[in-house]
Amino acid sequence: MTSRSSDESAAIQASEEPTLQRATKKAQKQIDSLFNISLNVAVTGESGTGKSTFINEFRNLNVKDEGAAKAGVTETTTEPTPYTHPTMPNVVFWDLPGIGSPNFKAKTYIKEMKFDKYDFFLIISSSRFKENDLMLAKKIKKRKKQFYFIRSKIDIDIASDESINEEETLLKIRRDCEENLKDVGNPKVFLINSRDLYAFDFEELVKTLNSELPQHKQDALLLSVPVSSVAILEKKVKIFEKAIWAAAVLSAGIAAAPVPGLSFACDMAIVGSFFTTCYHAFGLDDKSLEKLSERVNKPHLKTLEKSPLLKELAEASALRMGTSAIGEFLCSLIPVAGSVAAAAISFTTTHDLLQKGLKELADEARKVLREAGLQ
Repeated sequence: MTSRSSDESAAIQASEEPTLQRATKKAQKQIDSLFNISLNVAVTGESGTGKSTFINEFRNLNVKDEGAAKAGVTETTTEPTPYTHPTMPNVVFWDLPGIGSPNFKAKTYIKEMKFDKYDFFLIISSSRFKENDLMLAKKIKKRKKQFYFIRSKIDIDIASDESINEEETLLKIRRDCEENLKDVGNPKVFLINSRDLYAFDFEELVKTLNSELPQHKQDALLLSVPVSSVAILEKKVKIFEKAIWAAAVLSAGIAAAPVPGLSFACDMAIVGSFFTTCYHAFGLDDKSLEKLSERVNKPHLKTLEKSPLLKELAEASALRMGTSAIGEFLCSLIPVAGSVAAAAISFTTTHDLLQKGLKELADEARKVLREAGLQ
């Protein structure tokens, strides 16, 4: 009992709070910050530049999938349209109508789109730099909002420019965009193929966003990004490692209350939600594996079914938590000291389960990346 109590004491001390009750409130706030902070991303630019395609690829969806943004050769977006991330519903991409089209004149566009409600902007351009691209950049900067300039359809530019090699083509396009944007503070330019986000500057875009967003928004963005490399995977693993302590403290706070079945039910919800979020964030679900298979042209990746792993983790967790819950409840019936003991048991059990499960899921994701040749 001493070691368990010391574990709980160490957890409270780490929270820099004097009591378990205060530590629990802080843990709940941290969990909310990690998984429930809203992030609203505005994707704007002229019609036909690939805005909808970019949104779908970022959300790991094909255009025919349920919930996908509409894309086509004609103007398909007639009003700001929100698209929630399929596994991180607090992250929303707003597909804004094309600026400069007959329905959305450049002069009134900013007011009609209600720019103030978005966290940051992605201006997507294609083929060549346009006057409307510069106008958008200036208007967004005037509103003191952050924007990132994306030149899409780079694969088409490379294929059509037969006079020079790929590296020189990319350099020429980048310099042209930077030259046209120099009056708005020389923002970074990212060259993207919207149908294959990992071919050019996508990871650099993610890295830049993750370093420049407010701290409490960074994790939301990173958890919504498709896994394209070991580097992105490891960053996601660190986010979940931070969450383990908070989840275990939350479990401890609930266990201190002598209510039959409460601790077990809450712990099952905490652990189940944690593992499910990891599973999707690490790209182990069928949809992510299918997209990865298509992206790297390795059909066998589609057959790597990972759902049994999630089921096995849930069953093993339920068995251990069920045993633990009996001890927690019996301890909680003893005034004062019993509640402390119950909290300690719950903290240790939940912490160990989450740590073990996270390692198994992360290791599985690393294996998938090795199979895909993405090191």
